[in-house]
Parts: sequence; C-alpha cells; structure tokens
Amino acid sequence: MSIGHTLLGLLESGPRHGYDLKRTFDEKFGHDKPLHYGQVYSTMSRLLKNGLVEVDGVEAGGGPERKRYAITEAGITDVEKWLAAPEKPEPYLSSTLYTKVVLALLTGRDAADLLDTQRSEHLRMMRMLTERKRKGDLADQLICDHALFHLEADLRWLELTAARLDKLAAEVASR
Repeated sequence: MSIGHTLLGLLESGPRHGYDLKRTFDEKFGHDKPLHYGQVYSTMSRLLKNGLVEVDGVEAGGGPERKRYAITEAGITDVEKWLAAPEKPEPYLSSTLYTKVVLALLTGRDAADLLDTQRSEHLRMMRMLTERKRKGDLADQLICDHALFHLEADLRWLELTAARLDKLAAEVASR
C-alpha cells in the first residue's frame, strides 16, 4: 500500500493535522497494522518537499506546534494517476512455502509434515478471518474476503504440492 498516496487521498476531503490523518488511516485501513506517528510525519515531510501538500496553518498548543496540511493541485493529480494505474498482479514466483518444501526435501526432513503443519495454520487463520468477517462491517468483510481468497489459493497449492511430493523429491534429488 502506498501510504503517501493514501494520506493524500484522505486530504482531498479537507486540510488535516498529522494526528487526524493517522487516526483516519487507522480507522479505514490500519485495522491490522496501524501507522506509527513517525511514519505519518516523515511521509508528510516528503509530500511537502515534493509539492504534493502544503502547510495550511499552524496551531500552538500545550505541546509542539500542530501543522495542518492541505493537498495541492499536484497532489490531486498524483492521487488520480495512482488510482487509475492498475496494481501489478503478484505472481508469488518467489514463495517461502516452496523454499521450505524444497529445503526440507534437500535436507532429508519430512516435507509432508511441513505441508500438514502449514495447512493447519492456514485453516486456523481462515477460521479467525471468517469470524472477523461475520462480526465486521462491509469494509471489514471485503478485506477479510480478500485475505480468505488468497489463503484458499495457498491451500490449493499445498494440496497440489502434497500430491506431487514424491515427484518433486525425485527432481530435487537429481539436480
């Protein structure tokens, strides 16, 4: 996820302080991984330097001064370009799961056990996500569906690999 573009998009509704941007980001997108304040302010500093935001005002308070940021026309154009550009599909051609299976075979470990353990972990995560989806609002349901579909694809791969494990073991041994 492009944090800079997301913060720019949030600024399109009006000027905000860094604290407000963090809070809104966390509410909308950061359920599982909230932003750190330092990340917000370093991103805003970079956006300011690049002319995508401007300081709309500064307020004095009990602590440090609070800058209010506003998106510039260049920032709006940047968000429009980012939203219009398709995301590169992730082919997952470099998979940690595949690497573990091959290493298990190369080192004489039981790759079938590894696949069974991974399958159990995927199923556990799928149960958790299904429960979260059941209790969540539409946004939470959609993000859980996205994760569940990826986990389902992983499970299909785990099953296929388990079915071909003897053949893979023979190929790995012959290289």
